[in-house]
Amino acid sequence: MKILVCISHVPDTTSKINFTDNNTQFDTNGVQFVINPNDEFGLTRAMWFKEKQGASVDVVNVGGPETEPTLRKALAIGADNAIRVNTPAKDGFQVAKELAKVAQDGSYDLIIAGRESIDYNGGMVPGMLAAILKANFVNTCISLEVEGNEAKAVREIDGGKESVTASLPLVIGAQKGLVEESDLRIPNMRGIMMARKKPLNVVEPVDSNQATEVEKFEKPDAKGAVKLIDPDNLDELINLLHNEAKVI
Repeated sequence: MKILVCISHVPDTTSKINFTDNNTQFDTNGVQFVINPNDEFGLTRAMWFKEKQGASVDVVNVGGPETEPTLRKALAIGADNAIRVNTPAKDGFQVAKELAKVAQDGSYDLIIAGRESIDYNGGMVPGMLAAILKANFVNTCISLEVEGNEAKAVREIDGGKESVTASLPLVIGAQKGLVEESDLRIPNMRGIMMARKKPLNVVEPVDSNQATEVEKFEKPDAKGAVKLIDPDNLDELINLLHNEAKVI
């Protein structure tokens, strides 16, 4: 089984977010980047298939040279090969088209992408990728088993879970639950050294046109001051909730 894991290069959640160019561009200065958490859940499950079933695992990212350390981390975790599509990730449809070309060229059986990235939270790429490939698709996937050409998956739905079966090729949108956080792997020194020798191939984009453009980013309003109320003074609490907060 050939597996392709799509890797997004995203800011660490502890990073301070700022914008430049009149709030139209993300400011990367001083920002630490990591593997998108939903992608990391998918990569960890792919490693299970590699170890238990002998699958091959490639990772792919759409982005510039600055994303290569993130791909090298994926290689250190255990992926066999890395592919970088040499174009900035501009919007979901553009990214899906580039990933689809890589998937088609590699004839992959299983394509794993995070259900969404934690930077722009678009949640569009896995579904569009499956549509372009005309492949089966399971989103919000929290369990996956593959035997031969058949996959059994469980996905999260409102108020419960849904069990489904599908044939390969298959695209899944991975999330927490596909593996547990305790199963995530921290690269060891041996893995880091081996990653330096593994192939990281750069391919040129097939179509760098984007379907959407960012007009403006806005940061949430700063939190207001906190007022401490004596728990025994219910009249004051009710007055503030009614006249100031206007929630009752």
